[in-house]
Order: sequence, then structure tokens, then C-alpha cells
Amino acid sequence: MKILVSVKSGAREDEIEKIDNTHYIISVKERPVKGQANKGVVRVLADYLGVSKSRIKMKSGFTSSEKTLEI
Repeated sequence: MKILVSVKSGAREDEIEKIDNTHYIISVKERPVKGQANKGVVRVLADYLGVSKSRIKMKSGFTSSEKTLEI
């Protein structure tokens, strides 16, 4: 399953807003330094979906705020 994510880094709280089944807006506390925000996105999404972090793979958008993840 592919998920398209728009990321807001440096937020006060971790938060997920579901737009539809495949589109999400995720806010994470981590800053986009050395991949920390990407790790935060995977962590928050794994908690939200109830899956382990290792099941979520980032397919594109490593340095962008628009990311494609696969579960």
C-alpha cells in the first residue's frame, strides 16, 4: 500500500491529519537535519497505523516535504 505524505517538521507536537485513505499531513517535532524528520515521520505513522517501523519504507522524497511511503 502506498501512502503520500506532506510533512511539517519542527512542530510543537507530533500529529497526523488524514486527508483520505492514501494522503496524510504529518507534523513531527524533529528538524530536517541528518534524516531526523524522516525517522520521526516513520515513527509517528507506525504508531498511528499500529505496525512496526520496519514495515514502512520511504520510496521517494528523502529531502522533500512531499514523501511517498510504502507499507
